[in-house]
Amino acid sequence: MSSLFSILWLILIASSFLSPLFEKRRIELARVKLLNTMSRKRGSRVISMIHRMEAISILGIPISRHIDIEDSEHILRAIRRTPKNVPIDIILHTPGGLVLAAEQIARALASHEAKVTVFVPHYAMSGGTLLALAADEIIMDEHAVLGPIDPQLGNYPAVSILKAIEQKDKNSLDDTTLILGDMAAKAMVQVYESVYNLLLEKFPEDKAQEIARTLTEGRWTHDYPITCRMLRDMGLAVCHEMPEEVYQLMELYPQPAQRRPSVQYVPVPFERRSPDAPSRGEE
Repeated sequence: MSSLFSILWLILIASSFLSPLFEKRRIELARVKLLNTMSRKRGSRVISMIHRMEAISILGIPISRHIDIEDSEHILRAIRRTPKNVPIDIILHTPGGLVLAAEQIARALASHEAKVTVFVPHYAMSGGTLLALAADEIIMDEHAVLGPIDPQLGNYPAVSILKAIEQKDKNSLDDTTLILGDMAAKAMVQVYESVYNLLLEKFPEDKAQEIARTLTEGRWTHDYPITCRMLRDMGLAVCHEMPEEVYQLMELYPQPAQRRPSVQYVPVPFERRSPDAPSRGEE
């Protein structure tokens, strides 16, 4: 009896360790299947870059993902392996990230000869916006947003550093602050030129300058949501013809499990009924 209990106990322990691995593998296969379905339907190479809050497997500590060099390596490799006459569709869900990585991806997308389409189901901020500008077409959910591309130095916007320095006597500033100001000025110029050069391939020079200045000059906070209407007012072509597969793919990138879910609803189509109508169980 004790041996049977020990076996059951071992099975229980093993299943608790293996179950998350099987679930992870199931989700990965479902993602690949969905990407293949969308690729065949659209006749394109479909690439996803979706940054969710993730949990460290051992400690369970949530960490934020962002655009990094590893992302740029994978996407550049995917673009390089895509024939020149095959369109590229890239699905973005990101808070932004490393400027170097975002610029590498943006240049590669802009230089691809076939059509490049960016899908934004929820948001693509900062560096994600830079990638969207590199595309030939931007498809966004009606309530999705992009964000400003003004450079950040540490915890502070570059434009705010420069304004703070302007308001002080330079003789009263230490060398570190002056060096930071020099870096901020260079960052402002570099990011503006990157955005301007991307837009120059699609717009006249004066229009490219106007849009680049709007997005990089720091007129908003870095997390300011730029809506579809604002993008259209700037002159960017944005539509809402989002394939259903994009929303389905987002469902396959769940946030780490919490003790209590912060959002709940019944995941079925809503049927509007009169208050006096009997429920199905009362019929």
